[in-house]
Amino acid sequence: MSPVFRASRASVSRRSLLLGAAALATAAGPLTTAAKAAARTPKVLVIGIDGALLRRIKDANAPALKGLMAAGLTAPSSIYANPLAPTSSGPGWSTILTGVWPDKHKVLNNDFTGHQLAAYPDFLTRIENVRPALGTLAICSWNPITDIIVSAKADTRISTPEAEYDEGTTTRAVEKLATTNPDAVFVHLDNVDHAGHASGAASQAYLDALAGADAQVGRILDAVKSRATYGTEDWLIMITADHGHTDGGGHGGSSWAERQTFLIASGGTLAAGSVRHDVKMPDVAATALAHLGVPIDPAWGLDGRPVQQPRPDDFDALRDKLQPRVDETHIDPSVLGFTHTPPAGWSVDNTKMGGGGVTEWRGWSFTTDEFWTKAQRDQNRECNIRARGVFAVADGDEWYDKALTGTFDSTLVSPAYPVTGGRQATLTYTTFYRQEAPQRGEVLVSYDDGAPQLVKAYTGDVSSRVERIALAVPSGASRVRVRFRYTGGNNWYWVVDQVSVTSG
Repeated sequence: MSPVFRASRASVSRRSLLLGAAALATAAGPLTTAAKAAARTPKVLVIGIDGALLRRIKDANAPALKGLMAAGLTAPSSIYANPLAPTSSGPGWSTILTGVWPDKHKVLNNDFTGHQLAAYPDFLTRIENVRPALGTLAICSWNPITDIIVSAKADTRISTPEAEYDEGTTTRAVEKLATTNPDAVFVHLDNVDHAGHASGAASQAYLDALAGADAQVGRILDAVKSRATYGTEDWLIMITADHGHTDGGGHGGSSWAERQTFLIASGGTLAAGSVRHDVKMPDVAATALAHLGVPIDPAWGLDGRPVQQPRPDDFDALRDKLQPRVDETHIDPSVLGFTHTPPAGWSVDNTKMGGGGVTEWRGWSFTTDEFWTKAQRDQNRECNIRARGVFAVADGDEWYDKALTGTFDSTLVSPAYPVTGGRQATLTYTTFYRQEAPQRGEVLVSYDDGAPQLVKAYTGDVSSRVERIALAVPSGASRVRVRFRYTGGNNWYWVVDQVSVTSG
């Protein structure tokens, strides 16, 4: 008997216990929404549509996908480009399935040479390692996913024969959902990517391919809803893509169109019609694990975080304050992407800042990936992968592109965070720093608004990462304020995001 069928018996047993608990709770009074969800068996279905663009889904005849958008979350997102990795399928699907960026899983092309998928396995394998009784299933039109990315630990891996293609993938997915009891399912559809290569994303053929994929998604969703046990199941549906396409066709480069991806998610606790801008590709794996109740071990080093557990960030609160370009005239005026207005509690000290220069980048600015990367492509800005939503940037290189006086010297100042005197605290933030002398980045802290003390200096390139700095809080101190000072001339840049201080 197959492992999926063995999982079926375990799931039925678990479901019986949950339903019994629900019956007792109902006898005591009406169930809350949370209790109703807890009484059902969590299930996850992830469908990957290769090369799909969210903006073209909105133009296409796509009732199934648009229905999921109306019922849940829509999150436009973006990915990396070279020199980190090209915008191609190997790195893209590896990032989605493992929950880590290419600098960890090391899938840097479609040949998979030098990959680290054993160290950073796919989320189906994570499930098998932690909760082997759960049934895991992957059915894919692009065979390297089921042959390489998804490990042999998954209960069932089906690589669709080329002659059957997406139709075969869809038929097999429908059949497995009807006759077996998987808890986590990944399905990959490929024809939209083929249409993009053949005709371009601006073509009617691409829209037709999206309509075809939508019909296949609809059949898979119908199969979920037709399950005899559907009423006792809590399905989280996620739709995503590995990369975008240019209007003329193709991907692999650094253009905004090629770097596009998205998450459409419905079910669980996600609010109907919601839109988020802080979601990134690795979140798919983390979200699936969280929905299934699989604890995420910090030792795994996941870059993703569950979308059902949002983390408020001060800079993201600035989205409605973003402005169109001023001096960056090659950026479309419809793109709202920068502000010098800091969030509540924050400030920017420009008393030593030079005059003139490009308006958008005079001193610390708050911006988005779209606006900042469009300011100048192919200077590694596309590799700012761990910042989310709105982030802070000091960009001496772009500021220097217009007549100016003096040098770049700007300090971003945080609110005062509570700490406990005599105990260690931890300063955490994401950073991305590209160096060219005489540029320098400094992180300073001051306790109870005393003299700032240097705790970190940047004088060399630092790829996108999460920084954690231990702070020795002086006895009697109750507050700490953080300063990020960037100095330089016509040099490079520094990104800071997701700043927090936790007291030990």
